[in-house]
Amino acid sequence: MNLKISALLVTSVLLPALKFLNNEQPKNVPIKGTWQLVSGITIQKGDTTFTDYRKGMKQIKIINDTHFAFLNHDLKMGKDTASIFVAGGGRYTLKGDEYTEHLEYCNYREWENKTFVFKVKLKNDTLTQQGIEKDEKIGVDREIIEKYIKLKD
Repeated sequence: MNLKISALLVTSVLLPALKFLNNEQPKNVPIKGTWQLVSGITIQKGDTTFTDYRKGMKQIKIINDTHFAFLNHDLKMGKDTASIFVAGGGRYTLKGDEYTEHLEYCNYREWENKTFVFKVKLKNDTLTQQGIEKDEKIGVDREIIEKYIKLKD
């Protein structure tokens, strides 16, 4: 009788708890970390623009198991005409090389609740993100190619 009760206890209480704990373990996310944006190419209406993000500004992207965040600011602390501060983040999914950002927060509020799909490629400490940013409501339709370097812990 005690054996049946013990078996029932394991089956009904401990196994679901173990399953829950197992699902909460960190995933093996190859792009997890803090990344500094070093360059970007924007292709819009046939025009291609290259930006070196190490000149006059700095942007990082932080990726954990479930969320991403980005922060971008000028290096003159907002004290000239090129002053900039941009921040945003949200949930993401990664399936193979398909990286999908669900932008939940952004200081440009019209960008919030948008979803963007990219292809990512990881080679050594370099992450390349390429895809289309398109949304008629905010008037954006462009391809971007961004290169990031992983920052050391």
